[in-house]
Amino acid sequence: MTSAVDAEPGFLLEREQLVRRELPELFEFFSDPKNLEELTPPWLNFRVLESSTPVIGQGTTIDYSLRIHGIPMKWRSLISTWNPPYEFVDEQVRGPYRSWIHHHSFEEAAEGVLVRDRVRYRVLGGALVNSLFIRRDLDKIFSYRQESLARVLPGTR
Repeated sequence: MTSAVDAEPGFLLEREQLVRRELPELFEFFSDPKNLEELTPPWLNFRVLESSTPVIGQGTTIDYSLRIHGIPMKWRSLISTWNPPYEFVDEQVRGPYRSWIHHHSFEEAAEGVLVRDRVRYRVLGGALVNSLFIRRDLDKIFSYRQESLARVLPGTR
């Protein structure tokens, strides 16, 4: 099955991590936008500002503030796919990227849940800007996210 991430042109970032938790518990953790603050590096000054619905679901929009290299920015995401407890997709409606589609998936495994992130994104400046700046930043951000998840949910690999 082709996802929105696969259909979008641009660059692809993929990460996966095994988390020793039950699938429903892990999905609930990731679907709470406040937990994203804890998983995001402090140097981004990332804050959830508001959500269009009290409970996250299909069609919810979430507004954030952050700083990228010290420059303040606003970001709005739309939850375009919601399939608990297996997957959800957030898409940038407004923010620093030309496009950003982040597919979060959760698959039961023998020792827990395999968490996968697939992000298809486009940036102003194309491949040159991506290779000089953006990809390095995203690698640091997602590495921090994996380390933080291991700290917040012990037993994660």
